[in-house]
Amino acid sequence: MGASTLPDALFGSVQYHPSISSCRHHDPIQVFAVKSLPTINRRTSGGKRKVLFADAWLCKPRHVIFSSMDDSAEALTDFLDDGDDNSLGSSKVIGVDDNELLATRKALSDARARNKAIEKERDQLLEKLAWSEAKQKEYLSTVMHDKDLAISELEAAEALFNNKLEESLEEKFSLESKLVLAKQDAVELAVQVEKLAEIAFQQATSHILEDAQLRVSAAEASAAEASFQIEEQIRSASEGAITAVLQQSKDAIEKALAVAESAGDHTTKAMAAFVDNMGSVDEIISVQSQNIKLSNTVNDLESQLLVYRNDIDRLKLELNQARKEAKAYELRANDVEKLFHEFQESSRKAALQQEEEIKSSLEKMRKDATEKRKAASKAFKLEIERMKAAIEAARETARSQDEAYMRRCEALQRSLRAAEAASKMWRQRAEMAEDMLLKKSSSEEGDEEAIYSVNGGRIDLLMDDDSQKWKLLTDGPRRPTPEWMARRIRSLRPRFPPRKTHVSEAMTAGYKTLDLPKPDEVWSIAQEKLKEGDVLVEHVIEKEVIEKKRKALERALQRKTVKWQRTPEETKLESGTGTGREIVFQGFNWESWRRQWYLELANKAADLSRSGITAVWFPPPTESVAPQGYMPSDLYNLNSAYGSVEELRSCIEEMHNQDLLALGDVVLNHRCAHKQSPNGVWNIFGGKLAWGPEAIVCDDPNFQGRGNPSSGDIFHAAPNIDHSQEFVRQDVKEWLNWLRNDIGFDGWRLDFVRGFSGGYVKEYIEASNPAFSIGEYWDSLAYEGGNLCYNQDAHRQRIVNWINATGGSSSAFDVTTKGILHSALHNQYWRLIDPQGKPTGVMGWWPSRAVTFLENHDTGSTQGHWPFPRDKLTQGYAYILTHPGTPVIFYDHFYDFGIRDIINELIEARTRAGIHCRSPLKIYHANNDGYVAQIGDTLAMKLGHLDWNPSKEVHLDGTWQKFVDKGPEYQIWLRQ
Repeated sequence: MGASTLPDALFGSVQYHPSISSCRHHDPIQVFAVKSLPTINRRTSGGKRKVLFADAWLCKPRHVIFSSMDDSAEALTDFLDDGDDNSLGSSKVIGVDDNELLATRKALSDARARNKAIEKERDQLLEKLAWSEAKQKEYLSTVMHDKDLAISELEAAEALFNNKLEESLEEKFSLESKLVLAKQDAVELAVQVEKLAEIAFQQATSHILEDAQLRVSAAEASAAEASFQIEEQIRSASEGAITAVLQQSKDAIEKALAVAESAGDHTTKAMAAFVDNMGSVDEIISVQSQNIKLSNTVNDLESQLLVYRNDIDRLKLELNQARKEAKAYELRANDVEKLFHEFQESSRKAALQQEEEIKSSLEKMRKDATEKRKAASKAFKLEIERMKAAIEAARETARSQDEAYMRRCEALQRSLRAAEAASKMWRQRAEMAEDMLLKKSSSEEGDEEAIYSVNGGRIDLLMDDDSQKWKLLTDGPRRPTPEWMARRIRSLRPRFPPRKTHVSEAMTAGYKTLDLPKPDEVWSIAQEKLKEGDVLVEHVIEKEVIEKKRKALERALQRKTVKWQRTPEETKLESGTGTGREIVFQGFNWESWRRQWYLELANKAADLSRSGITAVWFPPPTESVAPQGYMPSDLYNLNSAYGSVEELRSCIEEMHNQDLLALGDVVLNHRCAHKQSPNGVWNIFGGKLAWGPEAIVCDDPNFQGRGNPSSGDIFHAAPNIDHSQEFVRQDVKEWLNWLRNDIGFDGWRLDFVRGFSGGYVKEYIEASNPAFSIGEYWDSLAYEGGNLCYNQDAHRQRIVNWINATGGSSSAFDVTTKGILHSALHNQYWRLIDPQGKPTGVMGWWPSRAVTFLENHDTGSTQGHWPFPRDKLTQGYAYILTHPGTPVIFYDHFYDFGIRDIINELIEARTRAGIHCRSPLKIYHANNDGYVAQIGDTLAMKLGHLDWNPSKEVHLDGTWQKFVDKGPEYQIWLRQ
């Protein structure tokens, strides 16, 4: 709007007064004040405006106020006049001609028109004043709002800083615990290496010594045997020859004597006869012939004696030769003995050298462990320094934000002061106008009515209450905030800068905040007290309820965050052990198929995660002839009695959202057919895996399979699959990978693994790469006379053999421990220790592959084939949840048996003590009265009535605090 041009005679002189505006761009406002001629006004009670003319016509005073605002396209001209278009009766004009009268009337009509314009401009001015005050209030509220926002965001920044500091402290504690665990692992590894080296040295030296001793013994035995045989031969030969010679000589001598006697008799007789009767010559000749024969016989005997002497000499030579050979054998034995001693010396030297090498390797390992510890400590210190730098940067950023906020506050205060100055200027203008209007008129006009009233320096037009102008003047303008102003207000709000995260850190780790209790709930539980006037029993019950609430709250507050994505350096997943700290929950029972189970199980995911569960065992997902799922038919059809495939995916996704592993129950041993063969046998499979009889083992007596013989036991209720067939194994691998990648399962629970070789299980696990795998190798324990045998080594050996067949790629249910606990917890705790001082189940031989449990859908639930003693459930869980191995919690026990709080308490004890599947175990007592053991370095537990606590053990140093006390059932201590 431009300025009105009026004659100087009517307006008088104009003065220029600059002022500061409260507008957004701080542009100056130009104000023109007008010096006026005297005005005659009179206030009357009627509130009407009248103008009186004196003897001479006077031009009514006019006041022009011209203002210009550069931030708008309009200019405001305010024209204030105290005249009125109503005249008083008739006017007396003296000495004025008609032209002057016409000019005066014209000027009067112009003045009236200008008066109307002035009224209009006045209204606009009042509106502007009201708008200015509203804007001032709006600016003030904006400043206060920004201040509140800044304070709240500063408080949020402080809380975030405190949270970061707490997280850093927690990370420090976790790193320290990891360092302690690493140190323990290094010490255990060193001890194991030393033991292995000692065993290897003993085995090697014992084997070599035994071999050498056996060789020496064999040589000595062969030499002794040879010498004995030779001596026996010589002795027998010499004795026989001498005996024969002597006998023959005796016989010959006897014969010779007999002949000589007979010859002497004959000679005597002959001489007698010759003397008597001079015998005949024939008899003499016969005697001579007999003498000749006798001499010949004697010669023969002499020759035989010479032969025998020669034989004796030969035998003597052979005897000497045998003695020489015996001496040679003795020399060889001496040489062998020398060689044996040399070998012993060399073995000893080699053992010493090996021992030195082992010591050097151990020293190197210690140095490496020390260096790693130093590196970890250095890294931790660097991380602390980095965190301190980040905290300092955050503080610097907060300081800069505070400075920026203060600068913005100062700017807003300057704007506020400018607005106040502008408001003050408008108030001054209004007061000036009011003063102009309230000046006294001449004494002749004393009965005239005034037209304005004053209210605190502000001109209020007296109008009706329903007038729009009155509403504007009272309430101010109600205009929506422009977009540019909203953007400016948003830009002025202080913001805490986001934490800068390194790319590698962002890729390797992530945090998901848990749903912690609300502050109101925390406060109500913290302030909850016992009611007055209760009886003793109700008082105790109420106290227990309050303590349970407080413990649950403490556990929830302690677990502030859960790391849902672990870095490879922190966790190595192995299919046989998982992370090593798994706690498995069997998420179904034998009757779960009767309800929409996947939907119910998904709603329990958050509760299970808060309780400390890490993995959930799902029921068999495949379409099955039996509703429980253990008679599968079409493996790719996952619409089962437990729910649809969409519900299954949603349930697994919810488990993953709560950082839980989903273990699928897969049946690989058998499969139900879809069709009958021409001879009426059910051995034709349908669905995507359309197998025939060639996929069934040939020794299954019921289904006429044409495959190879089974590599395990026969399951007689359904066709047993021949896993030696290449196409069968390929189809099973593809199916497992489909369950893993498309459906979302993380691992497997393998049903009836006795039916096929563990080598096939190893192949399937290597192909599907599960995070955790458990095999069900169910076998009968040893009983004698209806009582459980103490020695169950054969039973656990069969389970260990199956785990060995899988190459350790799968764990197995520790059925041995379950069976032993049935009897041991009835005051036969001596069953819990074997002669080597270890647990008597698979846990004692291979704890990292032992999955301990008390009950499942087969043994308990509505089947009840082998239920665990119900009054010993808490003791059983106290045993498996505090010992190495991987414990399993049954659904019915957790949700239906009323021992959920007890199980949660035991899980918390296991978590606080850092117990994992490989934790070392030392058993102190195991007798009829009770069982005592230390697991790891920070947990000790007792079962039964024994009077024992850690302070009674000399070597259990440190401060032990009782964490759980269930009296004669069980007690648990944690080292502080």
